[in-house]
Amino acid sequence: MNTLIVSTFTCTFEVFEKFVADFHEKEGHKYVKEYELIKVNDGKSHLILEVTDLEGFGAATSSPEMKEWDKANGYKDTVYSLELVE
Repeated sequence: MNTLIVSTFTCTFEVFEKFVADFHEKEGHKYVKEYELIKVNDGKSHLILEVTDLEGFGAATSSPEMKEWDKANGYKDTVYSLELVE
């Protein structure tokens, strides 16, 4: 499933970018085939993902550790399902 996550955060984009890469390396690769992170500005990004296991991805991103990181970094997201228009 192609997914768009529009995120805002209070940390720098570089800190968020490293967080996303670390998550993908450790856990996310189990649920996401590929992703592209796009910087909108220092406190906002668009993350486009090809999610292969939405349930697993949801569980991994709502763990107590993830929620703690979200709170500490002012992280908020809006998630969209993307569909190809031909």
